[in-house]
Amino acid sequence: MMELDYWVQPGLTDWSQYQQRITEIHKKLMNKEDSYTGWVDWPLRMETELLQDLLCTAEEIRQKCTALVVIGIGGSYLGAKACIELLQSPFYNEYYAAQQKRPRIYFAGHHLSTIYYYELLERLNNEEVCLCVISKSGTTLEPSIAFEMLRGYLQERYGQAEAAKRIYAITDASKGTLRAEAEDKGYKTFVVPDDIGGRYSVLTPVGLLPIAVAGIDIEAMLEGAAMACREYDNEDLSSNVCYQYGALRNLLQQQGKVIEIFEVYEGRLRYFTEWLKQLFGESECKEGKGVIPMSLQMSTDLHSMGQFLQEGRQIFFETTLTVEHICKDVSLEKSQFAGVARTMHELNLIVEDSARKAHGKNQTPNIRLTVSELSARSFGYMVYFFEKACAVSCYLTGVNPFDQPGVEDYKRNIKIALQGEKC
Repeated sequence: MMELDYWVQPGLTDWSQYQQRITEIHKKLMNKEDSYTGWVDWPLRMETELLQDLLCTAEEIRQKCTALVVIGIGGSYLGAKACIELLQSPFYNEYYAAQQKRPRIYFAGHHLSTIYYYELLERLNNEEVCLCVISKSGTTLEPSIAFEMLRGYLQERYGQAEAAKRIYAITDASKGTLRAEAEDKGYKTFVVPDDIGGRYSVLTPVGLLPIAVAGIDIEAMLEGAAMACREYDNEDLSSNVCYQYGALRNLLQQQGKVIEIFEVYEGRLRYFTEWLKQLFGESECKEGKGVIPMSLQMSTDLHSMGQFLQEGRQIFFETTLTVEHICKDVSLEKSQFAGVARTMHELNLIVEDSARKAHGKNQTPNIRLTVSELSARSFGYMVYFFEKACAVSCYLTGVNPFDQPGVEDYKRNIKIALQGEKC
């Protein structure tokens, strides 16, 4: 379901130099020697009862509201946002949700923009509202502020008892502020698995509940992830394209390529690259090491960043995510471009190929990852592919893929500043 092709300087890709390390990393991952590696076999071991509970709860939410607000930040919202943008209409909230009798999906808790919240609250006045709050601790600043605000909004509109029936919490199994409140108020809850960190949690209730509310087939998603899980349970670097991609990132880093630019020509993949930026940035960029992830949406950004890609400082490599088959296409048969492309998708592929050839003149390394189609199954497959490739890349770089010590520093500073304001 995922094809890999690439161009790097001749002679660089001698896989034999990596095989012993890959074998060690494979065993380390599959034996779960580090903390937060529960995602490695999650698609194969997720309980049927949990899946059915998620599906029933999603249907309950659909019956109860016309707008679901998903509250979370980082890994607590990016996966769901990426999936809904990828698999539903680009105009989902504008018309598709009502047409399909599904709730509009709004996101909150991922920033502190006062204008955004002012307008969100105005918008919700015309809706029947439910909240899905996602936080393992319940104390992260941005989602805590958003939840406090929106919980108060629900209580004013519906009263405390009814508001509690409209709040769904995904949090720690036994501890934390949100868990305590959920038990006290009687919120419906799901658990963030103890052995899976936020950026690896898309295929757990963290991502699955809001994705199911949007009407996406989460069973097919898990099937796709299970397919990838089985396919890449293989230490042979000559055949495992997931491990090859992880090794390529490490190899190019050693050649001074310290930026990876994720490029997409299909706009629906835009937020998937936002998820990739967090996955790789938070997992690998530490201890002065790692490749910086960036993203561009083509062909739009060819008209702003194309000059940099063509003649800028060559400290980067390009990773293009492309789709082989598009289910919805626009005919160009009556267009002046019909001689070279019969459809818009074919024209898009021509632009992609032309850019790759142009950038190749500078010997810019290029990786191309092709997924066969855009579907729930392929989304689950891609999520697992990149999670495992990221872990491999991190281990090859010499860092722990599953911690984020630098992130905690600014959080401590915020707490100190807020305590000072209260004094």
